[in-house]
Amino acid sequence: MASRPSPAQALLSWFALPVYVWQGLGVRRRIDRMLPPPHRGELRFAGEGDPLKLLIVGDSSAAGVGVDAIEKCFAGLLPRLLAETTGRPVTARIAGMNSATSAQIRDHVVPHVEPRDFNYVMLNIGTNDAKNFHSVRAFKRDFGTLIYALKARFPAATIIWAGVLDLEQVPALPRPLSRILGIRARLIDHKGKLLCNERGALAPESDWRIVPENFSDDGFHASEAGYCEWAEKAALYIAGLEAAHGGK
Repeated sequence: MASRPSPAQALLSWFALPVYVWQGLGVRRRIDRMLPPPHRGELRFAGEGDPLKLLIVGDSSAAGVGVDAIEKCFAGLLPRLLAETTGRPVTARIAGMNSATSAQIRDHVVPHVEPRDFNYVMLNIGTNDAKNFHSVRAFKRDFGTLIYALKARFPAATIIWAGVLDLEQVPALPRPLSRILGIRARLIDHKGKLLCNERGALAPESDWRIVPENFSDDGFHASEAGYCEWAEKAALYIAGLEAAHGGK
């Protein structure tokens, strides 16, 4: 993610709101709406030793939109790769909702996930807050209280936030819409990292490559290759946390 936009750039994005609405409606009409692949909510992978328990919660990236099978998306690939990397059994509870914002996950998803002893909560949220032109103040309220809700419901879990993709580089978005949404995404990403630091969540920097092969046919969601690259990096990150904490 590029550096935080300047106050002038943030103000410019608000002045460009009519362009966002006009071009955004055109993009919405042009792009086919993709559905998430079906799944039963939980995946299990065998191993030896203490199990690792994951909750993968958030928007369409947690639900697997962009591929045709749950095994090909982040939520399906991460637990398998983590089991292979650590040799331990891994279970993953999937609670991804297409088009969800931080407030919707806080109010309508987290309260309905059973209060289990997850080791890690993988939080994939924020893109729709940026895409829907939520203000930074609104995101601070919604995302900040989402972290509180997760910590209250799953107190033993380490929360890892994926951050927000720089929308300026997304293939599906034409200019100047991509430029406008890029500013909004960088503002949201910066505020989210500050909130994670303040409220006890992790927000590692992403080096996910924004290249054509990492996007699905709609040019917006990840492809199988994109999900695989993301899951590989996340599995190594968690394995590193486990090693640092003496996990077995």
